[in-house]
Amino acid sequence: MKSQQPFTSAKSYVPPHSPFDPCPPIGRKYYSTPPNLYLGFQPSDLPQFSPADALRKGTLWKVFYDYYDNPYRKGAGKSRD
Repeated sequence: MKSQQPFTSAKSYVPPHSPFDPCPPIGRKYYSTPPNLYLGFQPSDLPQFSPADALRKGTLWKVFYDYYDNPYRKGAGKSRD
């Protein structure tokens, strides 16, 4: 039985590689899932960003904000607000 992994919107997988494939293995691939996938419906009275912050972050509601951190860039993994 697999242990439960902590929640994160960044996911990864290793593409299958055949022993007969002439190309080298690709390695681990990363992708991000948006926060709205994990929210069944939009409840009322959600906290909101100020209008200026909402324009910078791309959403009015704080629960839908998800900073994209490029996993392929060196020094990635440091979150920003």
